[in-house]
Amino acid sequence: MFKKKKSVFGRILSLILLVIVIIVFCIIYRKYNYNNFLKNVVETNKTTFTRDSNEKISKEDSYKIESKDYNDAMFSQVVSVLPNRPYKVSCKVKVENVENLNETISGGAHICIEGTTERSNTINGTSDWQEVNFYFNSKNRTEVNIGFRLGGYKEKSKGTAWFSDLKMEAGTADTTNTWKIGCFIFPIIDVNVDVNEKKEHVKLEMTETDIADIIYNLYRYNESISKLSKNKIKVESETYTIWNPITTLSYDEENGYYVSASDVYAYINHIVREKQYDHIYVAFRMANKQKGNDVLVNDWIGLGGMDYFGIGFSNIRMPDDENSYAYQYNYLVNTFPEEVFVHEFLHTLERNSEEYGYEIPALHDYSKYGYTEDRTEGLKKWYEDYMNCNIDYNGKKIGLPSEIFTCKPAHEDNFTYSTELSVFKEPKNVIEVVRSLFTRVGRLFSYMSNKTNEIENINT
Repeated sequence: MFKKKKSVFGRILSLILLVIVIIVFCIIYRKYNYNNFLKNVVETNKTTFTRDSNEKISKEDSYKIESKDYNDAMFSQVVSVLPNRPYKVSCKVKVENVENLNETISGGAHICIEGTTERSNTINGTSDWQEVNFYFNSKNRTEVNIGFRLGGYKEKSKGTAWFSDLKMEAGTADTTNTWKIGCFIFPIIDVNVDVNEKKEHVKLEMTETDIADIIYNLYRYNESISKLSKNKIKVESETYTIWNPITTLSYDEENGYYVSASDVYAYINHIVREKQYDHIYVAFRMANKQKGNDVLVNDWIGLGGMDYFGIGFSNIRMPDDENSYAYQYNYLVNTFPEEVFVHEFLHTLERNSEEYGYEIPALHDYSKYGYTEDRTEGLKKWYEDYMNCNIDYNGKKIGLPSEIFTCKPAHEDNFTYSTELSVFKEPKNVIEVVRSLFTRVGRLFSYMSNKTNEIENINT
């Protein structure tokens, strides 16, 4: 009888101990559970990563990144995607004293794809919880490394950021061939720039004729794209004249001064997001030789292939000479004044083609394939053959693939009917916790095995 009571007591005690172990285990797991995320930093000993149970907006602990000095840091996770499909990653973000080393819009708290310029809007300073959405097209990829970041591509940040309610959705691609285009005309540039190690103040204004020429050529461009592509692609464009002056310019050795997304972000972002444009032009004047103002002169009239949060972004600059016919129709001199709009848009299609994995001729290599500029029509014939994959090369026809004309950026409209994915979901119970641990152990062994194979291959 005594032994039986002792046996029952022992079982009860064992059960109590098991419950205590499970509770302690869950507490420890909850505190140190990074849910399959890796912690990445550019510089060590500047950033701490934690799960914060005090600062959160939902029942799950938030992901906290704290950088006491300028750094680029992120929680990241590789997720599987289907090619050529729109995806949306969202979360809630809170920031405290976040600032960027170079004061660019590419830095701060945001969502991104690691190793690329693809990212959401960034949050800086100090602000309470707010929603951040990141839209991207998977293009030809089957997996991407999603980052919840404090820092940026070629930027470093410091401060504290909390990320919560992480969510990923797959949307439905817009497979129509109509692209929505936004053209933002900035009549005034008022900047301080460095020229030959001296500060120069430059103020330039477009005339009413300049503005009218841009609007007229955009109208011609709408029709030219359809005609040149034989209706494979269509564009619908809208123009905005913004009288706030551009007060900063970007610079690189190849192009000199130009207008980047950072320089106009504050003026156009709310419009771009509302209208969900597929491509953006920014038009402005950077020199006026008639008035002796040619400090910013360089050898381009359009600059394309750039990116505005996943959207094609191009510069259209007025000719340095007010008497130029570059943007004016004249049957003796220029019957293709919209050429710069066509050319820069094709740079975006060229970039998209490469990112989708297509091998295509470079847009600037027209002479390599026997094309020359016509006196009145410029490179119109080259653009037509380029868009219709009709360039003769070694017995083959090459150019842009027709599929690229329907490969557009991802927008909110792609998620009217979406499928939520389970990639960032937290474990809900002990069974899911254990399953998550086994998954991580399996990934760790796989990682170690791959590293061992790499070392063996190097040694052999």
